[in-house]
Amino acid sequence: MERPELVRITKIIDEAEGIKSIFLEKKIDARPGQFVMAWIPQMDEKPFAIGYLENESFGLTVAVVGPFSKKFCNMKPGDKIGFRGPYGTHYNLGDAKKIVMVGGGYGTASLALLGEVAVKRGIQVTFITGARTKNKLIYEDRIKKLNAKNIITTDDGTYGIKGRTTDALEDLLNKEKADKVFACGPELMLKKVTEICINQGIKGEVSIERYFKCGYGLCGHCCVDPLGIRACTEGPVIDVELAQQLTEFGNYHRLKSSRKEKLH
Repeated sequence: MERPELVRITKIIDEAEGIKSIFLEKKIDARPGQFVMAWIPQMDEKPFAIGYLENESFGLTVAVVGPFSKKFCNMKPGDKIGFRGPYGTHYNLGDAKKIVMVGGGYGTASLALLGEVAVKRGIQVTFITGARTKNKLIYEDRIKKLNAKNIITTDDGTYGIKGRTTDALEDLLNKEKADKVFACGPELMLKKVTEICINQGIKGEVSIERYFKCGYGLCGHCCVDPLGIRACTEGPVIDVELAQQLTEFGNYHRLKSSRKEKLH
């Protein structure tokens, strides 16, 4: 098993309430959609999508949801943390000229990185970013710097359009054509994005999330029913046609103990 490399935290950005981006002093060869395993000594190891790539560092956007992420977000520049990776599949822009990104919550992290790559290639980018409420919305200023259109939705209507990102996606695709859709966020949102893309005959990719233990396909804990693909190796980024074949996708996932938990 690959051992974690200890690296120094160089800077921390407050992205939204309870959400921070933490930059690590290491140049890595990674692509948008891939992830790393972050390790806090004597505590645990968790996967995080790569949200930023800079010349001599990379950044992870972390939301406080449990003891590990709380500890991570309480660290300071100069502290050290371990990491392994990058691992997994990545988004594929192909020959697309016009794309749509659908990001739910901190799932927008890998999409913002992809958007930066796409804009540099001259691809027209539209973001649809959603959050539960205004103070949980991330990357608004970052997306503005790309001169990309950003359709914002919030569940409670405190900012942007009140409603779901998938409703905004359907509305957009009924008005405009797009070559490809990319999505990352809550699985029920991804399931709906998959259905929209297939119904409208549009190419799409979604980033699925499972409980990753090893990160590189050895343990099999993240295998998805019924095909048995390993989400950390054949994923996390998969195309919508493959996602549609997964009976588990959008219906249930497995806990750390491997017990099934229904999605609501």
